[in-house]
Amino acid sequence: MSDVRLSGVRKSFGSNGVIHGLDLEINSGEFVVFVGPSGCGKSTLLRLVAGLEDLTSGSIFINGQLMNDVPPARRRVAMVFQSYALYPHMTVYKNIAFGLELAKVPKIEIEERVKKVAGILELSDLLGRYPKQLSGGQQQRVAIGRAIVRDPKVFLFDEPLSNLDAGLRVQTRLEISRLHSALKATIIYVTHDQVEAMTLADKIVVLNQGNIEQIGTPKELYSAPRNTFVAGFIGSPKMNFLSVFLEQSGQDTVVRLPGDKVFVTHNIGARGESSLGIRPEHLYVTTINDSYLTGVLEHMEHLGEYSLIYVVVDQCGTLTAKVEVEVVAQLQVGNIVNLGFDKGKCHIFDQSGLSISSADTISEH
Repeated sequence: MSDVRLSGVRKSFGSNGVIHGLDLEINSGEFVVFVGPSGCGKSTLLRLVAGLEDLTSGSIFINGQLMNDVPPARRRVAMVFQSYALYPHMTVYKNIAFGLELAKVPKIEIEERVKKVAGILELSDLLGRYPKQLSGGQQQRVAIGRAIVRDPKVFLFDEPLSNLDAGLRVQTRLEISRLHSALKATIIYVTHDQVEAMTLADKIVVLNQGNIEQIGTPKELYSAPRNTFVAGFIGSPKMNFLSVFLEQSGQDTVVRLPGDKVFVTHNIGARGESSLGIRPEHLYVTTINDSYLTGVLEHMEHLGEYSLIYVVVDQCGTLTAKVEVEVVAQLQVGNIVNLGFDKGKCHIFDQSGLSISSADTISEH
């Protein structure tokens, strides 16, 4: 196991800056996920750690050693790509063993290491097969096995589940989690899927346009997002945002909602135009006519144990609420719907998008 440290890391392709002076520390044995929208720089950052791209400036350290001029083969990192990149003419055994054979590892040792890895990944009965005889999930496990067998200091995963169907993604995600628990390995994992990030990571790094927006545990990013970008990216479905106006009232802050409804909270030290963030799971349908938000039910999505409803509210646009199926059974598209929300689970952001009050600091008076 090894720690990884990035200091002032920058990467440009010509005049196009992709990574903008990032500082990051990854502890030994930690499972860290880089997450963000397409084009945010997460895969480029991973390739810089692997040595597959050259730094424009800055430094990368692995286990305390400067890696800037160290070629990929000597960094003791193993990378698992989105495409499995297996050799079609080689058996599973040969695919896993190939890197060790190139390194001229003794044959007996290769056999021991391949069999050990195959046992961990439940590939022992498939060692004689060829890639075309395997399912997508099995091929991905072979690609992971090829990485494990090299006994690297750091594992790098570049969107490894993107080519799998929904069922296999869940299964393989579980296998990767078990693998981390068994090996206690340092893992850097890239994905655009925030569900993968939330379920796998010890620590998440949220990237946007080559910058780090926030670093934290899944719980921290969900409960206390630093800005509207993180708040909107982490959580599924995404957070609802409403334009509100903050007013001072003695030791309290009055939050004025669209439609001139208000609620009062502790003084949060801000006033003027702001944004109120409410997650869909914290909105609920109520029979109280004088509710905070009232709109027209535009659409419903039934997802088994719960449903998503989309309500068009004047001056707010379309809001998404996650509600129980028993509630939805009483609704029809076109109905007038009253929405309430738990004030203690809201977030307030200033005009620039920065958080000025998180869910744990707002309370109703």
